[in-house]
Amino acid sequence: MDLKIGLETHAQLGSETKLFCGCRNPVMLEKEPEPNTLVCPVCLGHPGSKPMVNQKVIEIAKSVAIALNCEIAEEMFFSRKTYFYPDMSKNFQITQYEIPVAKGGFVWIDVKGEKKKIRLRRIHIEEDPAKLIHTGGIGGKYVLVDYNRSGVPLLEIVTEPDLKSPEEARVFLQKLSLILEYLGAYMPGKSIIKSDANVSLQGGARVEIKNITGTKEIEQALKYEIVRQNNLLKKGLKIEQETRMWNPDLQATQSMRKKETEEDYGYIFEPDLTVITISIGIEEIKKKIPELPDRKYNRFIKEYGLSEKLAESLVSDPETAELFEDIARKISPRIAAGWIAGYLKKTLNWHGIRFKESGLKKEWIEELLSFFAEGRITDRNGEIAIRKMVEEKRGAKEIIEKYGLWKESETNAKKIIQTVLERNSKAVEDYRKGNEKALHFLVGLCMRETKGKIDANEIRKEIIKLIG
Repeated sequence: MDLKIGLETHAQLGSETKLFCGCRNPVMLEKEPEPNTLVCPVCLGHPGSKPMVNQKVIEIAKSVAIALNCEIAEEMFFSRKTYFYPDMSKNFQITQYEIPVAKGGFVWIDVKGEKKKIRLRRIHIEEDPAKLIHTGGIGGKYVLVDYNRSGVPLLEIVTEPDLKSPEEARVFLQKLSLILEYLGAYMPGKSIIKSDANVSLQGGARVEIKNITGTKEIEQALKYEIVRQNNLLKKGLKIEQETRMWNPDLQATQSMRKKETEEDYGYIFEPDLTVITISIGIEEIKKKIPELPDRKYNRFIKEYGLSEKLAESLVSDPETAELFEDIARKISPRIAAGWIAGYLKKTLNWHGIRFKESGLKKEWIEELLSFFAEGRITDRNGEIAIRKMVEEKRGAKEIIEKYGLWKESETNAKKIIQTVLERNSKAVEDYRKGNEKALHFLVGLCMRETKGKIDANEIRKEIIKLIG
């Protein structure tokens, strides 16, 4: 299939204030503020108000450009992108067009074990429009506008049409989000990442899909659009250039408007802002850039001897990667990696939270893994302990003692196993006759009898020793 996909991704940046004024950036607040309370004459575009550029946003943009292997411009300036829509009260958006912060660059992605280089076209800074609230959904009776979001700094990252499948688009967006998170530019759970996807099938006209939020939605939207265009071609119909929107409720794209070009926006130089020199301070910013996901992934494999799967899981969240390294200095890296990437992340995912939102302390996890490494708790009961720690926000020792999760003594363990064997003589004979399932049955009975206080492998070895 001749398929070309390009993404234009907008990420809300984690600066304390908005892009052109001193209003607080709602992205950085713990709670969503009341509508239209974080506004001023500048972000509302009142006559006579003058914007001033947030220096922190430019620094963030430069760090992203360096991390994404881009060529940073010597100078840049802002332009007005003119259009009429309720979400932009001054009827134009301050953005970059002629000279962006950076050009070129690339991101490596890995899809099913195959590495691929996705080229970038440009990175530029712009302000976010207001938030539209459609009462009764799209097509409802009226629309409310919340201008708190107006002026929130956005970084738009535009790819070349190098993506060849919806899966590649999802993986690219996940990788990009992770890099931005490592840089502190993007705040998961607070910042919003939206993408506009450009799709061309069988050399046909380019169709743009607007406002796709998140990494899962990008794959779903593209899958739908590819099927839609394929069906048109099968019917002998021509694919027309148009702009469509993704409706997550219907899981479908819907037509918004037909042909649209950059010239329609009437870009002009922003007269209230001067040309900005951005090449200064690049070396200082390079020194501040942390170890990024790819380098950390390779180092975890080489330094700690981790499998690719474990390293990938740990690196996928900066918090768990840091947790692993802290604990691996005191406990076996293999134990630390297996438990953090396994039981801990499994529990966090079940609750739909990240480590920093869980209320867990590093010391609690370290204590729990120490108990396991010392043979004082089984892996089964260790998993139960993690679940209870997340639910109750208590330390490992307190949870283990509260729920009686300590490992049985060797003497008690042997007594329990012997009792189970005596009560199930038929299963014992079945195993002696070569029925392997009988052994699994006996191990399960012992596990149930001890409530997971004996390790399954130890039970298996003891049973074989007694009746083998």
